[in-house]
Amino acid sequence: MRKWVRRIGAGFLAITLLFVVVIAWAWKGDIPLDELKSRWATGASRFVEVDGMRVHYRDEGSGLPILLIHGTGSSLHTWDAWTTALSSSRRVVRFDLPGFGLTGPEPRADYRIDTYVEFVDHFASRLGLGHFALAGNSLGGEIAWRFAAAHPSEVTELILVDAGGYPRTTERPLVFRIGGMPGLSALMGHLDPRMLVERTTRQCYGDPTRVTPELVQRYYEMSLRAGNRAAFGARTSLPLDDRTSELRSLHVPTLVLWGDKDALIPVSNAGRFAADIQGALVHTYPDLGHVPMEEDGPRTAADVREFLEKR
Repeated sequence: MRKWVRRIGAGFLAITLLFVVVIAWAWKGDIPLDELKSRWATGASRFVEVDGMRVHYRDEGSGLPILLIHGTGSSLHTWDAWTTALSSSRRVVRFDLPGFGLTGPEPRADYRIDTYVEFVDHFASRLGLGHFALAGNSLGGEIAWRFAAAHPSEVTELILVDAGGYPRTTERPLVFRIGGMPGLSALMGHLDPRMLVERTTRQCYGDPTRVTPELVQRYYEMSLRAGNRAAFGARTSLPLDDRTSELRSLHVPTLVLWGDKDALIPVSNAGRFAADIQGALVHTYPDLGHVPMEEDGPRTAADVREFLEKR
């Protein structure tokens, strides 16, 4: 009996030591904010105080404003191609959401959609946008339509790109499942996320060969901004607040864009948005995935420009 106890004890010790070694190997510290700014807050980047945060944003072009909201784990850089295409005739404003990019974590760690909607309202007021077109991808799409429902007089056009909001009918991607597990989520706030970042970025593209090492590096470095990994866990662990019944109250010209190869949110949801939002137009892309504005910016921006010019 004592021999078995010793063996069990030795086995437990070996497993514990192995776990410690793996954690030590995978442990990854944050990248200092100033270092990230030197790489990613260049050119037109600015910072503005909103709700106790120094919000990273870019404000380019002139004309009627359009506000662009990125998705989970992303940043304002996902809209680079749209900004290039639209800024010749529009004032294009984009920013890093609280918990992502260079803006960093929300001071209260409050990542509910209602809180994001309130933040967008404060940000738009801070920049004096008044009335504006509003576009959002994924999480940003859900924030966009929820904002339009809460502030109908401010939104002139609504553009939803593979938007969230409906209850899921498929399994969540691995990174979201891990982020939603309390124990693993806390651990993820300190571990090197490179493998998950690369896996998820490729999953977001209809054609993974379009994912460049430079693109993966950008997503990876942004995830290492202090507080962003913990914010990701806090956001993905929240239960769905299904408010899709509010879509029927929208009477704003709406364009729904979707990649047929979206592996995160099914393309069938494009039809659901079209059915729930009166007069909504739908445009799908057979070869694109979850982030069509990033995967093929010029083509998707051309469809947006045509939609806006007809208003």
